[in-house]
Amino acid sequence: MTFRTLLLATALLTAATTFATAQGTGQGTGQGAGQGAGQDARDTIAAPVLRANVTVTSDLVRIGDVIDNAGPAAPIAIYRAPDLGTTGSLPTAQILTALRAHQVIGVDTRDIKDVAVTRLSRTVDAKEIEQAVASALEHRSGLGDAANLSLTFDRDVQDLRLDATNSGALQAATARVEPRSGRFDVTFEIPGASGAAPVKLRLTGTAIETVEVAVLTRNVDRGDLLRSADLVLVKPDLVQRDQEVTLIYQSAGLYLTTRGKALDSGTEGDTVNVLNPQSKRTIGGTVTGRGQVTIEIATPRAFAASDTTASIAADEPAAAASPAGSRSQVTPKPE
Repeated sequence: MTFRTLLLATALLTAATTFATAQGTGQGTGQGAGQGAGQDARDTIAAPVLRANVTVTSDLVRIGDVIDNAGPAAPIAIYRAPDLGTTGSLPTAQILTALRAHQVIGVDTRDIKDVAVTRLSRTVDAKEIEQAVASALEHRSGLGDAANLSLTFDRDVQDLRLDATNSGALQAATARVEPRSGRFDVTFEIPGASGAAPVKLRLTGTAIETVEVAVLTRNVDRGDLLRSADLVLVKPDLVQRDQEVTLIYQSAGLYLTTRGKALDSGTEGDTVNVLNPQSKRTIGGTVTGRGQVTIEIATPRAFAASDTTASIAADEPAAAASPAGSRSQVTPKPE
């Protein structure tokens, strides 16, 4: 009986040991296989894929702009961006050459032949700039409300095109007015992206306050009954007859000034005759400001190319550091 009990105990102990070993081996194998599969998945990197259309906000085109899944190479700059608000074209073969120089290979081009690169921009129109100047001068040195200010700028105010990152409002940094002459000097700052220097804009000219006044349309005697038709609201004349005025000759790419003598009086927008003392000729012009008459000179319109997309010549060398916006095309960035 004792011998049989000993054999049974030995058999049970052997079976328990074998089961524990098998279970441990299975668990180890399963865990190892799962961990290995997870590691393989993490080690797999998606292939870089070329983009057909690219938009950039800075003056540089980076690897991460032209391809998806760029990895650590994404921030590397490889081309200069086109002019603000324009689109440039890059041949795929040229892009691949630039990418290989930075060890980016195996790019899926998706049969794209050219990549269109558009540089975003922000436009501040001339009217907005004029209103900002009037607001900056409001109630300064005896001037009244901005709505009643008539501004004459030393140079015509043009639409301002900025980098898309300069999204802030026009902020008046300085605003000075000479009380006697009405001469003003205003400087604006337009904030950009975090850490970037703001864009500065300086404007000079003359400001006067004008208000509408009621004047009679006919001669009246004392005691006459006035009706609404007998009165009209007008603005004061900016040019007086026999006044010495600034005569401005203006056309595309041309801006000349000389002195003249006004032969008529007129407010802004009126047509008056001005005597040119040098040529002794009488010229008709438009009142554009206080003591200013502008003569528009008609010029033939230059031929404009219909295709606004610029391409890069295949043999164009890498451009040295050139001013941003100097050409409407994408140029290689020097290494």
